[in-house]
Amino acid sequence: MKVFINKRIPEIGIKMLEDAGLEVTLLTHNNLSPEEWLKYCQDADAILNVGHNKFDRDFFEQCPNVKAIALYSVGFDHVDIKEANLKNIPIGNTPDVLSRATSDVAFLLMQSVARRASFNFQKIKEGNWGDFDPLHALGQELYGKTLGVFGLGRIGFEMAEKCKKAFDMKIIYHNRHHNDEAEKELNATYVSFDELIAQADVLSIHANFVPDQKDLFNASVFEKMKPDSIFINTARGGFHNQKDLYEALVSKHIWGAGLDVTNPEPIFKDDPILELSSVCVLPHIGSATIEARNGMAKVAAENIIAFSKGEKMPNCANPEVYKI
Repeated sequence: MKVFINKRIPEIGIKMLEDAGLEVTLLTHNNLSPEEWLKYCQDADAILNVGHNKFDRDFFEQCPNVKAIALYSVGFDHVDIKEANLKNIPIGNTPDVLSRATSDVAFLLMQSVARRASFNFQKIKEGNWGDFDPLHALGQELYGKTLGVFGLGRIGFEMAEKCKKAFDMKIIYHNRHHNDEAEKELNATYVSFDELIAQADVLSIHANFVPDQKDLFNASVFEKMKPDSIFINTARGGFHNQKDLYEALVSKHIWGAGLDVTNPEPIFKDDPILELSSVCVLPHIGSATIEARNGMAKVAAENIIAFSKGEKMPNCANPEVYKI
């Protein structure tokens, strides 16, 4: 079976595929034209995809030989699952192995924003230490405050647990379903979306993104949040309207924002949100640890190897494909 990997991944994943007797084509550069990308995919039986290449009806029609796709990510919003099901193509993803790493970044952003860390670091780089001013660029403490989690799954649970243990924060959340483990272990409280945005001192997004949630966090939502609240997004940039977020910060409808994902992504270097003192933006590094990236490579390889043996992918984003 021919496997196409479109970007370098940790060696552990490549070795697993080769040891399983699969023919691996690994791309070592990222400058493919759309035509070249399709050519590689058309020659493959399975794709291990890194990044947000679109897998839609047009792709599946142009690449009829592709029988399986293993994503090097948890999110699968760039895949048309309905079309994949129609073509009987399982889509693998990599949950669990990056939950800690991604929640670490959310926790980092929360603290960085609360203490204006990136703003003050930039001052140091510019040689602007300044004299002691008791009232200049003050941050805020997080002890005993309320964390609101939108999407309390694996990553959201890790974030909530950190906030509970470090700052004794109260945990509220909004999900499609109740999270019994979080309610038992963290004393988390399920609330409506309106209650979530109204009560949270820190609102952190950890849900899987779907198209109908585009710009869910917009001007009307930010206006209902606390004026001293902090908005954190480490999920997908599509969740928030960035212009509205900037206006909410400038007009003091909310206090600060920490983003590991932006809208658009990558962010424009002249985006005015980057100039605000209570904002910290990172370049989508949620899973960027040695441990998480090795784990993602291992899980992605396991998904393809299982498929090659005629078995179900152990981590499949569309398990219903096996019932069709």
